[in-house]
Amino acid sequence: MPGILSELLADDTSSVRTGDPSDALAPREPQFPPRAKSVIFLFMSGGVSHVDSFDPKPQLIMDHGKQVVFDHPETRNRPGYEKIFLKRPDWKFLPRGESGIEVSDLFPRLAEQADDITFIRSMHTSHSNHYNATLGMHTGSFAFARPSIGSWLSYGLGTFNRNLPSFLVLAPQMPYAGTQVWASDFLPGEHQGTRVMPGPEPIANLTRRVSSTSRQQVELEALTAFNESHLTMHAGDPRLVARIRAFETAFGMQSAMPAALDLNEETDETLALYGLKRGVSEGFGWQCLAARRLVERGVRFVELIHTGSSGNWDSHGNMADHGRLAPQVDQPIAGLLQDLKRLGMMEDVLVVWTSEFGRTPFNNTADAPGREHHNWAFTSWLAGAGVKRGMVHGSTDEHGIRAVEKPVHVHDFHATILHLMGIDHERLTWRHGGRDYRLTDVHGHVVKEILS
Repeated sequence: MPGILSELLADDTSSVRTGDPSDALAPREPQFPPRAKSVIFLFMSGGVSHVDSFDPKPQLIMDHGKQVVFDHPETRNRPGYEKIFLKRPDWKFLPRGESGIEVSDLFPRLAEQADDITFIRSMHTSHSNHYNATLGMHTGSFAFARPSIGSWLSYGLGTFNRNLPSFLVLAPQMPYAGTQVWASDFLPGEHQGTRVMPGPEPIANLTRRVSSTSRQQVELEALTAFNESHLTMHAGDPRLVARIRAFETAFGMQSAMPAALDLNEETDETLALYGLKRGVSEGFGWQCLAARRLVERGVRFVELIHTGSSGNWDSHGNMADHGRLAPQVDQPIAGLLQDLKRLGMMEDVLVVWTSEFGRTPFNNTADAPGREHHNWAFTSWLAGAGVKRGMVHGSTDEHGIRAVEKPVHVHDFHATILHLMGIDHERLTWRHGGRDYRLTDVHGHVVKEILS
């Protein structure tokens, strides 16, 4: 009875979604003029240390070895962590560009782009476990599977290009939380992310199996007729509708996707910008350049997941892992920002860089080679459409332990991204299980100070 009543009493005007309800992927008008038309979401899986990358802490260097006492989730009741000590960063920070923003030597190429970036140094999240924090960064839910941010944007705005999925994920290896990172969950299946695998076959069955496009068209028309007949007997089944849409998108992808991923069309100068050699179809440089080509063709949301060629950013045992992983992404990301800028695409594309959390500015000994999980504070950054450039928002305490000035929770982060895409995060909803759900749950505030 509560579920039935909630459906009857639902306020349909609360949703931002407009347009033809029968066509889930049709382009839709945002609630207000958007600053960005598409998003490139760069996710560093495993937890990047903020105090070794984007959050300089001179006092942490001075107080190296000093004992600190607090109840941290990663040290609570853990043998060997009865005492914890501050640990200095392993990389040197320097002022960069005209803005003078300090970035460490861990990302030397990216540091050169500091004047085009807004760094949020006061990020914090609700869980210190990889699975939960990764799920939260993508879905706003830290305990249960919910639709990914890419799925929400696909649902709210549709797609510009019907021959390509509205939500693509370039991921050579699985991140924590697996496919839930790009799943649509209770949203219609059309909005689920499509995984692209760097390599010779980025998407399975992308090559046409029949002799000609015209013959395939005849076969698909016959299949469509059977599907529509089947649908009349199962009207309203969202899984069946999604299946039919998937066939339609797949047909378009066979012509559009190979062209989008054909980097041979790019000049030697462009390939060099991303640190790519001609003919290479793997690595984060390939992912970044492919992402630019995809948003150029109208894809709404492209996520790039970096897990490293041999292990991710989860540097418990040795921070030297950061030193090994950073060069894999440093030049490609810097090249992406430069490429978008020179092509005039920074006015339409929002670039998001984040990890699921940071890493502790302390350990059980001051000379411990690694750092533990740290959800109390970390750094994320935005660049491109609608955000200020060469800016730092918020801060952590003198040791980088807690976000103290203008803290930004993951829910606020999501609300801000949706706002830049022309969506009120409180009005992009889906009724499920008797109540309205949204990406930001019942939380979230737009970080207006970073908007241009």
